[in-house]
Amino acid sequence: MNSRQQTILQLVNDRRRISVGELARAAGVSEVTIRQDLTLLEKRSYLKRVHGSALALESDDVDARMMSNFILKQKLAQYAATQINDGETVFIESGSANALLARYLAERKHVTLITVSHYIANLLKETECEVIVLGGIYQKKSETVVGPLTRMCIQQVHFNKAFIGIDGYHAETGFTGRDMMRADVVNAVLEKGVENIILTDSSKFGQIQANPLRPLAKIGRVITDSRLSLDYQHQLKRSGIAFDLVNE
Repeated sequence: MNSRQQTILQLVNDRRRISVGELARAAGVSEVTIRQDLTLLEKRSYLKRVHGSALALESDDVDARMMSNFILKQKLAQYAATQINDGETVFIESGSANALLARYLAERKHVTLITVSHYIANLLKETECEVIVLGGIYQKKSETVVGPLTRMCIQQVHFNKAFIGIDGYHAETGFTGRDMMRADVVNAVLEKGVENIILTDSSKFGQIQANPLRPLAKIGRVITDSRLSLDYQHQLKRSGIAFDLVNE
């Protein structure tokens, strides 16, 4: 994927639907070139083409998700890194913001990282950071492991903090995930009783996915951006969950 296609994908993911003409003006190329790029990106399952426009997909591909709100996710990751001390052992779950956090930590802190994400492990292969990758059933699209073996591995390792991604939050459901098996991995982490921190941009608030992340009482903190509405801030407070708002 070249830089122009990355820009296109970020615009599609940010806007959810955008016309070919708008993409052409933003990228500074012809509509013919944009259509060629969209054809390629659709073949790779990064987006969906409709007449005259491109639509965002709910994709498990980490590269695709990374392009959505990339600059904001970078800021969230940089802030989250300040919450970790040298010498700590940290569990980092899968997801784009968590991948940025892992890279930031590996380059600037002396920590041990435990992860279920092969994407994250590969991202850190040129760093000096010690990385422990847990076993399990490999999900090729999300590049993460899940299942009973993963749950057993989580029970056998020790860490100071855990950073978790989410796909949704609503007052009636709490935090939720789209994938049942990955939600089970998160729930295994929550059962450990360590300091659990959710790292997410505020766009996930107001969405409801099928699989609950529980128990809610085991989630101590949310790191998100300053667009989080006052209603959701009050809901988090009522649930006893602290939150840090990072300016865009």
